[in-house]
Amino acid sequence: MISPELIRRYPFFAGLEESQIVALAQVAVEAKVDEGHVFFKEGDKLDTFYLVVEGEVAVIIEVPDQAVEQKVSGQLMGELETKDIVISTVGPGEVFAWSGLVPPHQATASAKAANPCWVVAFDGVQLREKFEEDCRFGYVMMQKAAQVSRGRLRDLRIESLASLIG
Repeated sequence: MISPELIRRYPFFAGLEESQIVALAQVAVEAKVDEGHVFFKEGDKLDTFYLVVEGEVAVIIEVPDQAVEQKVSGQLMGELETKDIVISTVGPGEVFAWSGLVPPHQATASAKAANPCWVVAFDGVQLREKFEEDCRFGYVMMQKAAQVSRGRLRDLRIESLASLIG
């Protein structure tokens, strides 16, 4: 458990009732990780939701490396040479791993510490149980997760358009 005061500092959690802040604190732990730490990979089962307190986390997707000549056999067998593309950077006060809250609880990208980080990790399984007990809590948190998802999709679309134009 962490201090509810830590959670209260961040705008993402604004509008939650005191009991809901306490419920979040009860299912959370703090972690300090080194640069390069991989939180999860795309496709992993995800039962954790994170808040960045210090540092930055890179949200990454793996794409075929166009600088490498791909063998036809590799293409047929799904064994392509790939590279990581950072699609978003999450900094202090921001959350990541919203898939830990939303079914099917599977990571839609990878996440790696871009530098040393201090994060709060919320146990998604316990949190979802609390959402079932307090549906308003679940509704507010799902709205907040949807807003994060919407913002990241908007940013990705803008970056994609910029790369086509540039």
